[in-house]
Amino acid sequence: MEYIYAALLLHKLGKDINEENVKKVAVAAGVEIDESKVKSLIASLKGVDISKELENASLVSAAPAVADASEKKEEKSKDALKGTSEKHEAAAEGLSALFG
Repeated sequence: MEYIYAALLLHKLGKDINEENVKKVAVAAGVEIDESKVKSLIASLKGVDISKELENASLVSAAPAVADASEKKEEKSKDALKGTSEKHEAAAEGLSALFG
């Protein structure tokens, strides 16, 4: 996971994501380097548009939050309607007490 963070940091800084740079970042963070993991990461990132992937990941993670917000809004609407209904009932009871 540390190597992925290193690659993301390099991407954010606009630096080349290559074995040497990933190793430098990982060493600076105190990580013991596993050459095979670094090589595997670099190979798997060939041809990947990291910006686009991050944007897609953000959209996917935001979707449940939007759905959750919609559900909460719907619940509030139902609660508001209940409150209105209860107020009308109370008012009707008050009127019935006046006019018997």
